[in-house]
Amino acid sequence: MAARKGRRRTCGTGEPMEAESSDARTEGPAQVYLPGRGPPLREGEELVMDEEAYVLYHRAQTGAPCLSFDIVRDHLGDSRTELPLTLYLCAGTQAESAQSNRLMMLRMHNLHGTKPPPSEGSDEEEEEEDEEEEEERKPQLELAMVPHYGGINRVRVSWLGDEPVAALWSEKGQVEVFALRRLLQVVDDPQALATFLRDEQARVKPIFAFAGHMGEGFALDWSPRVSGRLLTGDCQKNIHLWTPVDGGSWHVDQRPFVGHTRSVEDLQWSPTEDTVFASCSADASIRIWDIRAAPGKACMLTTATAHDGDVNVISWGRREPFLLSGGDDGALKIWDLRQFKSGSPVATFKQHVAPVTSVEWHPQDSGVFAASGADHQITQWDLAVERDPEAGDAETDPALADLPQQLLFVHQGETDPKELHWHPQCPGVLVSTALSGFTVFRTISV
Repeated sequence: MAARKGRRRTCGTGEPMEAESSDARTEGPAQVYLPGRGPPLREGEELVMDEEAYVLYHRAQTGAPCLSFDIVRDHLGDSRTELPLTLYLCAGTQAESAQSNRLMMLRMHNLHGTKPPPSEGSDEEEEEEDEEEEEERKPQLELAMVPHYGGINRVRVSWLGDEPVAALWSEKGQVEVFALRRLLQVVDDPQALATFLRDEQARVKPIFAFAGHMGEGFALDWSPRVSGRLLTGDCQKNIHLWTPVDGGSWHVDQRPFVGHTRSVEDLQWSPTEDTVFASCSADASIRIWDIRAAPGKACMLTTATAHDGDVNVISWGRREPFLLSGGDDGALKIWDLRQFKSGSPVATFKQHVAPVTSVEWHPQDSGVFAASGADHQITQWDLAVERDPEAGDAETDPALADLPQQLLFVHQGETDPKELHWHPQCPGVLVSTALSGFTVFRTISV
């Protein structure tokens, strides 16, 4: 994790939320606001967004909040940066009543970049042109919904050859797999979408379901190397392996992988080895497994006290042998799997002041990752960053002086963010879900 020249962190531009007073009598300069650091918001103060900190920023509402979603890889090309963007999400709701839940396919399109502020000397004609342009730049959302009995805890999407599928954990204690081809078709065609919502949505059923966990859960992950291979973990501490069989079905091994003593919170397949995966648990441990061994003997490595409390989420780096974890203690930790036996992380970051709810390595830039927390923060990090010696006053701001130098950006304004994902085909684009809805954004920092 040597420092990489080139990208430097300049404090002050990357923290997009500034505190401003709404009372003219106490009006003063805008200040950077960071939860848990510096003074809290005073009465009459509110957070305002620094729009210059974003290349792209859009929000969307879907009714009931979604705990989980996944980005659906599409056929629009890789490494696309040209705006406006189009993207596809698969998500599941957590509605107040079990029968009100939905599995959803979202097509978000016409996503333009942030607009520069109008110049001071603009006239009426320019303002009319701006209004017309504003209409053309409005983001669009198409939504195909399927009724689902029970709140959806987690959604993960995979392509099985040419067939897109979603595996989902629900509060009713089942893991189900749904075919997504029809949903993807109709969100691209308004007429087909109307027909689907009127005549077809109520008839959509899972193509496979497994109720052998005997209770609900959250953890699941598709193998990135073996098509159709799936892991699912439950709140009863058990992990099951799914193996695809002919006819579009699965064989689920009834013998669980055993080792954890409390709920399995997250699972991650190795991106480089077909048979190896990692798990984390409310028992505070992280474990590494190899499915070539019998389930009762498959745990190869264990860090028993990885965090002070529940380990909520993990992410396995695609290009480096690093595992990233986030826990109820608010800590973000990086584990070098070559030194995992030592039980010590190679780095620990403590920016979040509440449980970490999601972590993910950047799909292309091996040193960059993002995290979200119950403190309403989404953070972006770069392990190779250097502090800018010419940053001036920003670096001496008391609220910023003790920030980790690897912290690139703090995004605020979401209510209890639950999950985030980098878009694998749109570099730097981050999508999050929170109680306040979905957000799609790209910052000036990544």
